[in-house]
Amino acid sequence: MHDSEIIGPYIIINSKSLINLCSNDYLGITRSKISNKQNQSSSRLIAGNDNSFNILEEKLAKHKSQERSLVYPTGYMANLGVISSLVEKNDLVLSDKLNHASLIEACKLCNAKLSIFKHNDMNDLSDKIKTKSKRKFIITEGIFSMDGDFSNLNMISEISKKNNAITILDDAHGDFVVGDDGKGTADYFNVSKKIDVYISSLSKGLGSFGGYVSSRKNIIELCVNKSKSFIYTSALPVSIIDDTVRRFESNREKNRKKLWKNVEKFSSGLKKIGFDVKSNSHIFPIIIGKEKTSMEFGKYLLENGIFAQPIRYPTVSRNNARIRISINARLTDVHITKSLSVLENANRKFCLV
Repeated sequence: MHDSEIIGPYIIINSKSLINLCSNDYLGITRSKISNKQNQSSSRLIAGNDNSFNILEEKLAKHKSQERSLVYPTGYMANLGVISSLVEKNDLVLSDKLNHASLIEACKLCNAKLSIFKHNDMNDLSDKIKTKSKRKFIITEGIFSMDGDFSNLNMISEISKKNNAITILDDAHGDFVVGDDGKGTADYFNVSKKIDVYISSLSKGLGSFGGYVSSRKNIIELCVNKSKSFIYTSALPVSIIDDTVRRFESNREKNRKKLWKNVEKFSSGLKKIGFDVKSNSHIFPIIIGKEKTSMEFGKYLLENGIFAQPIRYPTVSRNNARIRISINARLTDVHITKSLSVLENANRKFCLV
């Protein structure tokens, strides 16, 4: 861990200014003035349900074209709380192999039958969903956080409908970033109406803090009354909720267009260097392989003005270590050109391509 400070597109570490290619604040919305409202320091079911929550949740429900939304303290807690509330012991849960750790932990909490299907392998999903069970749930991310690839939501929606399954989409990395007006990955694939439960983050595309779920009224009511990570914790400070509302109402589209302009420039540059670019999102994994080499590669980037962290086992499988780069709207052409130049030199030094 580093002692650091974020200033625009830079991160300051040990008084050294580095281009930040690790930020999940994808849109780079300028931080608004934090309100002076006092946090009620209580569960929302006791004394912490300020009207600001209702305002934000109404906006999020409309954003996802759903009946209701519910805000959680974090995206991790949203996944734990929602999935453990919906899934029961005799159900079948089908989870993509590369799903986030919070989804994996949530599935384990349910004590249901868990079946892991190969990453984005629709034949494997079709085979495994045939298992008899009380109910069936398909759980996937919209954009996978370590590989930057999109889930095959078109096929998943078809398989789900054919097998009368419930589809849960964790869209933390696609929400506010892709789709019409940033409505997310399901909107991007025109399958919004085929997703039963949306779980997402407020700390990535919006750059604020927290997580949320959007779905039908009865599902949200179930979470309010059953979800332990919602019931037994203090509400987020109202100042954060107010800040999130302001970010939601900001000119997000301008930032989103800037983000995708940066993504296109960076992707094109990586291909020219010779990297095998399989991602078509704002997340780019530079596959290194060996854990030790990835650490040396990351150190070289750091020494040359780029902050992009190595990702190793157990976050990814052994000998599949990588540098995870995430592009954001704050980067200028100068930052991208400099980053590509350093990566090109690193590529020569470590003979990756």
